[in-house]
Amino acid sequence: MRKFVSVLMLLIGGLVMAQEKPVKIVFDVTSADEGTHQSTIRHVKFMSEAYPESEFEVVMYSKAMNMVLADKSSVAKDIETLAAEGNVSFKICQGTMNRYKVSEDQLIKGVDVVPDGILEIIQKQAEGWGYIKEAHQ
Repeated sequence: MRKFVSVLMLLIGGLVMAQEKPVKIVFDVTSADEGTHQSTIRHVKFMSEAYPESEFEVVMYSKAMNMVLADKSSVAKDIETLAAEGNVSFKICQGTMNRYKVSEDQLIKGVDVVPDGILEIIQKQAEGWGYIKEAHQ
């Protein structure tokens, strides 16, 4: 029994150590649903606080446009705060901006523009980033 407990403690210690290793995660947001926007922020906020050495990127495109518009977003203040912390970035697709006729001066402070949201996600995955599709029902 003592040997079992020692092995178990070694395994648990290894799991705790593995969780301390920095990670890189890209979040994919395409929904116009404010619940999805709020849950995305909740997930990113929690993870960035729990793993401050890790990197997180939220990529928005398609119907998620309002998430990053200063005058329409229900999470604007959170995006500004998280973007200022350094380990979280927010990216909006230029193609989506063009389709909705949005200019950069309409975006929340701290949101960057990428040429293509889908390509941004694929490139992150090719670099070894984990992938989370955000959806809310």
